[in-house]
Amino acid sequence: MTHIVWDWNGTLFHDSDAVVSATNEIFRPYGLAPIDLDGFRSVYCRPIWVAYERMIGRALEEGEWELLDRGFHDHYHRLMEACLLAEGAVASLAAWGDSGRSQSLLSMWQHERLVPKIAEFGIDHHFTRVDGLRPSGRADHKADHMEAHVRALDLDPAKVVVIGDSVDDGIAAQHVGARAILYTGGMTSRAELAALGFPVVDSLSDAMDLI
Repeated sequence: MTHIVWDWNGTLFHDSDAVVSATNEIFRPYGLAPIDLDGFRSVYCRPIWVAYERMIGRALEEGEWELLDRGFHDHYHRLMEACLLAEGAVASLAAWGDSGRSQSLLSMWQHERLVPKIAEFGIDHHFTRVDGLRPSGRADHKADHMEAHVRALDLDPAKVVVIGDSVDDGIAAQHVGARAILYTGGMTSRAELAALGFPVVDSLSDAMDLI
């Protein structure tokens, strides 16, 4: 492997507490009991509105998804300010760069928020390219974004490994013909990650050891 495509939320950026807390905030008016990370993982799926329907036990009404989504991001963008990089993130990025190999970042988070955030952590120099979700982009599937990302970097997919925390990361890697290592630091359960057939790790340092 000569190139890593990193995911951001739940992988390099340890934001699970913010995600769970923001979710609890938007469902507070519904009278739902607060959930913890394991509880969230038990209902989490993509698209996220399906997970919301699981939580409230009914189909969302017209316009309800938009209100919940807007509310979630309002809370998340406030709560994430207390979040840090995942354990081992800085060391992993530095070690890979020091080996003379390349790495990039592909996220489904808003591009205009992603770029200053990685600069704030002082890790932007590690990446040959950073792509987040731009205003005109669709957030439904990561696979198409991965295809465009790999093409823009003129990479041989056979030499690429994707490191991410979700089923979408694994599917995106499969879509372009890359390998993947899936990390349990995000919202998806280990069992669901393992079902894709890719290696599953509990730390970023374990992912680097596998490579």
